[in-house]
Amino acid sequence: MSTHARYQSPLTSRYASQEMAQNFSEDKRYSTWRKLWLNLAIAEKQLGLTDITDEAIQQMRDHLDDIDYETAAAEEKKRRHDVMAHVHTFGNIAPAAAPIIHLGATSCYVT
Repeated sequence: MSTHARYQSPLTSRYASQEMAQNFSEDKRYSTWRKLWLNLAIAEKQLGLTDITDEAIQQMRDHLDDIDYETAAAEEKKRRHDVMAHVHTFGNIAPAAAPIIHLGATSCYVT
């Protein structure tokens, strides 16, 4: 298990089950953000936003779980915003979706 797949806390090592620790992990958090952005794009496409292509949606689907934490950390240092750092990190591996990831949403959408 990677260090990003398990929530890190003294409470975790003593009291939390493995499943609970994974539920609050970085992997779970950021893959959930990506699933939310995917579903937002699907809904916006269904509502008629023509900027959203099938290719963009497929690229998002293909990269829900492969999070590049080094790039995200560099983006967060540069942008000083965790959500936007992950938007740009996701856009790097799903370039067709980059312009529409998080389209019309605020940071509170995922947090």
